[in-house]
Amino acid sequence: MTQHTHQTAPTQFVDAAGFRFAFRRFGKTGSVSLVFNQHFTGTMDHWDPAVIDGLAKDREVILFNNAGVSSSSGEVPTTFEEMGANAIAFIKALGLKQVDVLGFSIGGFVAQEITLQAPELVRRLVLVGTGPRGGQNMATLTPEAQQIFGATYEVPEEIWLKVHFTDSEASQAAGREFLKRVLRRTENRDPAVNEKVAPAQIEAIGKWGVQREGSYEYLKTILQPTLVINGDNDVIIYSINSWILQQNIPNAQLIIYPDANHGSQYQYPERFVRHVSDFLSE
Repeated sequence: MTQHTHQTAPTQFVDAAGFRFAFRRFGKTGSVSLVFNQHFTGTMDHWDPAVIDGLAKDREVILFNNAGVSSSSGEVPTTFEEMGANAIAFIKALGLKQVDVLGFSIGGFVAQEITLQAPELVRRLVLVGTGPRGGQNMATLTPEAQQIFGATYEVPEEIWLKVHFTDSEASQAAGREFLKRVLRRTENRDPAVNEKVAPAQIEAIGKWGVQREGSYEYLKTILQPTLVINGDNDVIIYSINSWILQQNIPNAQLIIYPDANHGSQYQYPERFVRHVSDFLSE
């Protein structure tokens, strides 16, 4: 067991596929490692310490920045297929033969690509606040997302209160607690992403989200046990897309949290850790 936490884990680097990937690795060793794939413009420091430390009690957790994001080198590709290939190269560079994979938001698109491209590498899959290729209202940012990301905020971090939480008093209170936890790490924080990241990720979202006949057929080839989690009112990637994932991935189960938006796992961190831990330990 490494004694580090989300707050203290040092940033390490590994070279693969022509990139220098930044990562943090800690938790209980000897178990299958859980690799986290982050949301739009997010870095390692956008994960909730309550979630990461909670899951690290029973397994090794690996956070990383994919190519071109924050402290990792290179430029962000404009397809999720390439992002998935880069993630696979990163995992293999750590010498890992099999991992569990968690993807949040667009990280869920990357997680699906990892599973499709290297099925032997993935034991179990957790998809949070995400959706399938060609999902409903996924070819562009939703109107709500455009409004949220287009607004200005006196305290920049408060954008996440709109992205991850509903407008209810209880959800916003949970959001403020989440922000306190996320900002607690003060030393060796990841730098903010550069101005090239968002446009590249938005271009990739556009390609991923195009609806075609048989868009969901690929999901039937994901044979790993899969846990899908979302809030009941996700305005960033509409909640119906989690249902589509569950209906088309052969061995998938779905959990929906009440009065919750895109970041349902941050509103209910203890519950989320329990559900994911139970699933990974089955």
